[in-house]
Amino acid sequence: MKEFMFLFRGGDARRLQEQKSPELWQQHMMKWKAWMDSLAKKGQLNGGQPLTMNGKVVRENGKQITDGPFAEGKEVIGGYLLVKAADLNEAIDLSKNCPIFEHSGFVEVREIQELNM
Repeated sequence: MKEFMFLFRGGDARRLQEQKSPELWQQHMMKWKAWMDSLAKKGQLNGGQPLTMNGKVVRENGKQITDGPFAEGKEVIGGYLLVKAADLNEAIDLSKNCPIFEHSGFVEVREIQELNM
């Protein structure tokens, strides 16, 4: 099995929190839990976490440090998962049930390259 990273972009489900609807937020989070539990039961989930909106961007060997990430809303990475799949096509299939699609977000599927040192 190969390892892949799912990068979650856009899909601003935080709107549910801003709309002060704890019930909708809870329903949405339960969909994430169910999806990730299904991956774990198949032995295909290696980990992952949501990311905060806080951070810095470091450039030029640390000579330039700016607030960030301030990409366009649909480009902001909200979190990631590490999954196992036989190949890219299987990894894509695993991503298709992600709850991020309910909020116009998308999943970037990337194979993790092994470093042979």
